[in-house]
Amino acid sequence: MRIALGLSYSGSSYEGWQSQLSGNTVQDQLEKALGKFANLPIRTLCAGRTDAGVHALMQVVHFDTDLQRELPSWVRGTNAFLPRDIAVQWAREVPAQFHCRGSAISRRYAYVLLESPVRPSAETGRVGWVYRPLDGAAMREAATHLIGEHDFSSFRAAQCQAKTPVKTISRIDLSQRAGTGSSYWRFEFEANAFLHHMIRNIMGCLVAIGQGQQQPGWLAEVRDARRRDAAAPTFSPDGLYFLGPVYEDLYGLPTRTAAYDWLP
Repeated sequence: MRIALGLSYSGSSYEGWQSQLSGNTVQDQLEKALGKFANLPIRTLCAGRTDAGVHALMQVVHFDTDLQRELPSWVRGTNAFLPRDIAVQWAREVPAQFHCRGSAISRRYAYVLLESPVRPSAETGRVGWVYRPLDGAAMREAATHLIGEHDFSSFRAAQCQAKTPVKTISRIDLSQRAGTGSSYWRFEFEANAFLHHMIRNIMGCLVAIGQGQQQPGWLAEVRDARRRDAAAPTFSPDGLYFLGPVYEDLYGLPTRTAAYDWLP
């Protein structure tokens, strides 16, 4: 049978999702834990590979197995062997045609950014940081230039393996939670798919606009240039969270986890 798992993790201590010779990746940790629980090797596929330092609130993976276990046991049993910063949130049996990546209608990310004259401390590694004030109206206006289907080559990492740079962004939402002398900004992105470093490269541009270094219309120029050197430098991975994929209702998979409720 095919099992899907919802997984959350803090990426600060890991070299990204994808398995490496070092063994210090989220996939390596998950497969090691599954192997100990099942007492046999289990290989997983994920909905979206995250980079080093990037977090996930609901990464979705799937694997095939002949092992018969109650679904709650896949959660509790696997978590017993996982590090404290990685946890399976749910388990579901899915049809054989389900594919965690191929069946996804869209993917969602959030970037949490601290605007403060003082660097983060308790939240270090979990938020990006800027010390200059940001203009929310300018960033929102700029973001409209990225909505729809475009060639996002200007926001694509050199090592990106995607077959095409053409993607469709359906939503970019910005919200601000103001504090005493500081603010937390939350940027939400939803698209059919994302290129390698695409969101972090967009964030670099939005921050440049928010700080007044560029005008909102500059983002359209960057988009149309289709050259990576036209955009701002890649922004920090610290505040980036993979919120998870979106699937058709017929699969009956959860759309959020408890981790959603604490993220600013």
